[in-house]
Amino acid sequence: MKKILFICMIATMLFACKSASTTASPEATPLSTKLDRPTQVAIKGNWVLTNVSYAGSEYIKVTSFDLADSKCFIGSTWNFISNNNKGTMNLTAPSCTAFTSPIVWSINNQGLFVLKIVNPGTKSKNVRDGYLLKVAGLTDTSFQLIDNINVGGQVKDVTYQFQRAN
Repeated sequence: MKKILFICMIATMLFACKSASTTASPEATPLSTKLDRPTQVAIKGNWVLTNVSYAGSEYIKVTSFDLADSKCFIGSTWNFISNNNKGTMNLTAPSCTAFTSPIVWSINNQGLFVLKIVNPGTKSKNVRDGYLLKVAGLTDTSFQLIDNINVGGQVKDVTYQFQRAN
């Protein structure tokens, strides 16, 4: 099962050079609907995205979540509410366009962070597209979300580093 999921994820990433919408993809392997509640509770609260890193970042521009250059996410604030799997993201980088949006999120028992960005006026149940990222390095004060991108036919990791806000 893990090999099938891995192959499907790699195949999906080969067709895009940025974060790809995969939560509603009909050809994707079905995701586990069982949630990892302990991890979700550990992530609840306010966080600041402090760094975005990937190989070749000095040469390659990555558009994160089909919204903005990945560097525009540095300094963004995120709120995760674990009891209803909702929250907000707020991009405020000085040289980038400001963006605020409600989000719907969850972490399944396969360690995948499922993220849906909800447009204002849209009900979250009507949002069909989203993003799958791997949760890593979870502590009381930090965690990482790891996305895969295709760069020149090679799959590379994009790591989003979060620190708990005071």
